Amino acid sequence: MITATVLVLLMTLPGLALFYAGMVRKKNILSTMAQVLAVAALVTLLWFGIGYSLAFMPGTPFIGGTEGAWLDSLKFHKAAGTLSVHPLAPTVPESVFVMFQLTFAIITPALIVGAFAERIRFAALFWFVAAWLLLVYAPVAHWVWSSEGWLAQRGALDFAGGTVVHINAGVAGLVAAWMVGPRQGYGKIALMPANLGMTMMGASLLWVGWMGFNGGSAGAADGRAGMAMLVTQLAAAAGAVSWMLVEWLVRRTPTLLGLCSGAVAGLVAITPASGFVSPASAVLIGLVAGLGCYWGATGLKRLLRADDSLDVFGVHGMGGLIGALMTGWLADPRIGGVSGSVLAQAEAAGATVLWSAGVTALILWAVNGLIGLRVTEAQENDGLDLSQHGERVA
Repeated sequence: MITATVLVLLMTLPGLALFYAGMVRKKNILSTMAQVLAVAALVTLLWFGIGYSLAFMPGTPFIGGTEGAWLDSLKFHKAAGTLSVHPLAPTVPESVFVMFQLTFAIITPALIVGAFAERIRFAALFWFVAAWLLLVYAPVAHWVWSSEGWLAQRGALDFAGGTVVHINAGVAGLVAAWMVGPRQGYGKIALMPANLGMTMMGASLLWVGWMGFNGGSAGAADGRAGMAMLVTQLAAAAGAVSWMLVEWLVRRTPTLLGLCSGAVAGLVAITPASGFVSPASAVLIGLVAGLGCYWGATGLKRLLRADDSLDVFGVHGMGGLIGALMTGWLADPRIGGVSGSVLAQAEAAGATVLWSAGVTALILWAVNGLIGLRVTEAQENDGLDLSQHGERVA
């Protein structure tokens, strides 16, 4: 579990930072990396203060209690956090469980950074992430992963975060892209990625780290963890090939960016299903995710008229929805011990979409009213590296 925790942290630092930084323009590489790093630091402190308690301590079906604030629950044990406290990981010390779940809490708002890349004020990002973690992420995590959570009680299955992480972040990203507004020149000039080699390295780190993301969610080094790793690899490969083929057919050219995006789409979609499905089902999920997320990142994005800069909704939102619904269809009780329900999965996805969209919009509205969300036109033209941080890539 400690190794899995390190792998999930690797997904954000440096994986997501490199993945996103390579897709923005050169003048915004450092600011994008700074945003991801700042999110990781801020979320860590908020998790310590109250976030973990709201997500995982006993409370109501909608939100956890406060007994774990400042991680006081660890102090109550004779061996300072060496005892298990959660049915998700009955043999894992609480200190390890806190850290493992922290890495999920870090990557979820960090994903949203890609939706408003190249135009968000750094101060606005701080206020947004702080409120979003406590008002959106923690409640949804409690709904789905707490044994008393109302969606868990209704049979929702989410092995490693398809709903809690990916649908949640994807929908928030779409709302943020609408509310912050498009980048200058969007749809009129080519906004070319600065370094797709950097993006490929980031995608590779995400792929490797995802083994901890899904495998570690078994809470033990056992056959279920091994199966979760195997189906994760299969879905990622199927997603990469699926996206590549449809792009090759439509655009006559298979791209490195498409391969990276397809692999991530497959990884996203298998996440909720990874502890419940067979290898053959994983391949099917990856193939569908590659096709669905390609459409989400191209045709659907144009229909929605959102400058979701790095396709947070197109890949994570769409992939999460595909994975959640297919989990309900394909869950095999011989693997996970439970049967799936498409209705329960749709209910969980729908509740998450509504809560994430509504509360995200309120938070962004409040932050915009207090300090403003967006940099000035001159600052955007100069690039956020220089205007927000006084730095630039040589």
